[in-house]
Amino acid sequence: MPTRAWSPDSWRAMPIRQVPDYPDQARLRAMEEKVGRFPPLVFAGEADRLKAHLAKAGDGSAFVLQGGDCAESFAEFHANTIRDTYRVLLQMAVVLTFGASLPVVKLGRMAGQFAKPRSSDTETVGETTLPSYRGDIINGPDFTAEARIPDPGRMEFAYLQSAATLNLLRAFSTGGYADLHEVHRWNLDFAKRSPLAGRYEDLAVRIDETLRFMGACGMSDLPQVRETEFYTSHESLLLPFEEAMTRQPSTHPGRHYACSAHFLWIGDRTRQPDGAHVEFMRGVANPIGMKVGPTMEPDELVKLTEILNPANEKGRLTLISRMGAEKVEAKLPPLLRAVKKAGRNVVWICDPMHGNGVKAGAYKTRSFDAILAEVKGFFDGHAAEGTIPGGVHVEMTGQNVTECLGGAHKLVEADLARNYATFCDPRLNAEQSLELAFLIAEELKARRPASVVPAQAAQ
Repeated sequence: MPTRAWSPDSWRAMPIRQVPDYPDQARLRAMEEKVGRFPPLVFAGEADRLKAHLAKAGDGSAFVLQGGDCAESFAEFHANTIRDTYRVLLQMAVVLTFGASLPVVKLGRMAGQFAKPRSSDTETVGETTLPSYRGDIINGPDFTAEARIPDPGRMEFAYLQSAATLNLLRAFSTGGYADLHEVHRWNLDFAKRSPLAGRYEDLAVRIDETLRFMGACGMSDLPQVRETEFYTSHESLLLPFEEAMTRQPSTHPGRHYACSAHFLWIGDRTRQPDGAHVEFMRGVANPIGMKVGPTMEPDELVKLTEILNPANEKGRLTLISRMGAEKVEAKLPPLLRAVKKAGRNVVWICDPMHGNGVKAGAYKTRSFDAILAEVKGFFDGHAAEGTIPGGVHVEMTGQNVTECLGGAHKLVEADLARNYATFCDPRLNAEQSLELAFLIAEELKARRPASVVPAQAAQ
């Protein structure tokens, strides 16, 4: 357990990875000071409410749905893009809630997911080598020397886009769009043509029948029906920005909150116990997450849980398993066993995306079958160890992209070129996301002990 003092800038004394090389340090410091004067994007009370919801997921009385873009884009910033991704997450949440009889914690990879870790500091095309694209908050995706220079000014635009996105998400969540009476209208046009359309329509009809019954009983205006809680998250990668967005609210004296999002996570490449990212995250009061890949050793994982959650607080720490379909059966159970034996309170959720990347010609892609296999392996591992599968973490979009193989329309390699739109990693489209939600709901329902009374369905 750490005994050294913590401050928002104590990470600067620690070894750091995945850091951009800003050529103008004076301009970087000026931007950090400017961002530090901006209002917070989220509030301490919101982060505390999310922590309480996550604690329920850790106990098995809720389920976490975390989803959104692999990396948000300045160029594709549009209200319709935000709306469509939000709508698919609502669809997925309704499927999970109604099918599994569990309340769903909705956590978007939105309003701040601008930085991406890279496997190499450089990228080579032909005979030209340039710095890697690290996300729009750092540099540009165009393969030019000018675009790839890390630019501190991008932090300001990222903040402004995050604020605008959050404003729209809050309006959707409380202004009527998330009303369960709108469940029919959430169906996207291309999803209506899919093999899932009948299944989703049947679910919508059953929800309508339930709402009519509630209306007859005088319960149609419950806030759980008309509104929803929606939280934001992103990888805590660009620490100068995260430090600048850290606040000590007057309502929470003595506690620091990272006010760029409700929930931040540490990536698999930056989870070193003595590293800068772990140092920063151990001191903020938000609920936080950490990716857990196949190279993680049980003793190291337990040590990290002690560093990041020294008080062993429920809901504080979420472990995001990303093993790959071929490794999950062997690699996950020893980690589950070690954390359980150590008595550490964590929420386990499954990221079935990042361990299942493959190349198909010129494209990076993922197989829907592999994604499903990892989810099933995740549930199997928890069943074997007597631990709780608390959620799922997916890269997805509301757009009709063709980036992942398989799914209801059985996309093949030749289909990828039709609408391969991602700047970074391949995402599930709306139809594939909804199909995944149906399959997860079936897993949850099948594995729920007969003695467990289903939780009241909530939006």
